Amino acid sequence: MEQEEYNKVRASIREQCGSEVMIQLDRGRNKVDIQKGIIQEAYPSVFTILVDDDQEDRPAQLLSFSYTDVITKEIRMKLC
Repeated sequence: MEQEEYNKVRASIREQCGSEVMIQLDRGRNKVDIQKGIIQEAYPSVFTILVDDDQEDRPAQLLSFSYTDVITKEIRMKLC
């Protein structure tokens, strides 16, 4: 992984703070979760997404991911 690619992903996510995104999480063994959330903060090594499942009786969750997760496609994000 090149530092330039890492910095590009970090800058892109930092620009999108406050935006709603659809995230696809690879949970392994052919398990995939698709959730909608809002990018909250972008820190030097990680970023956070607030996920609120309106359909389910779960409270809002604050999930954190590393920029490497995006590069290795452990998580896929699309703006809504």
